[in-house]
Amino acid sequence: MSPTTVAMNDTLNRYLVEVGVRDTPLLQQLRAETAAMPGGHMQLAPEQGQFLAFLVELMAPRRILEVGTFTGYSTLCMALALTPEGRIDACDTNAETTGVARRYWDAAGVGGRIDLHLGPAQETMAGFLRDGAAGRYDLVFIDADKEDYDTYYEMALRLLRSGGVVVFDNMLWGGRVAEPAATDQTTEAVRAMNAKLHADTRVGLTLVPVGDGITLARKR
Repeated sequence: MSPTTVAMNDTLNRYLVEVGVRDTPLLQQLRAETAAMPGGHMQLAPEQGQFLAFLVELMAPRRILEVGTFTGYSTLCMALALTPEGRIDACDTNAETTGVARRYWDAAGVGGRIDLHLGPAQETMAGFLRDGAAGRYDLVFIDADKEDYDTYYEMALRLLRSGGVVVFDNMLWGGRVAEPAATDQTTEAVRAMNAKLHADTRVGLTLVPVGDGITLARKR
């Protein structure tokens, strides 16, 4: 046992991926293509993709909402773990990067189970609510502009069923959330979201130090 989380270094992280990630050539190919693109640093780490896939296996969700899709790695990891009746609504604003995503979804044979919604996620989510989707979703994954995390969260809680889970990426924000000297707008937004979640009795909560920090908030 250990009183604290083990400190990661490159060697230990490689071992973690070796023994903890069940990878496929297609997932590896998507990561490599994304890494060579502008903004490739925004890609989910393979251990985070594995974590999401395992969460989907545990929950067996029928409806997933993803806010922030990029090149579709997280979407693909979740889609591959879905039960036959499961579907994903994926929200993003970039037709070019989601074009890459569509190509890989189709190559994996899961493209027909993913509905891509191009446009601001707030508008898409508001449209879902107007159409009577409150309480419809089992899982919401949020990995988009951090300054809007609070807005996405409040809308996600309305869209989730009781017992559903909101998952946030980047909640440790490269360690900057723990550095008092880091006062840029994005870091402050992540700090504020962490503080709000910690105090929010509407949800159960855990922050997992995988990748850049994944928070799970379960709606009560």
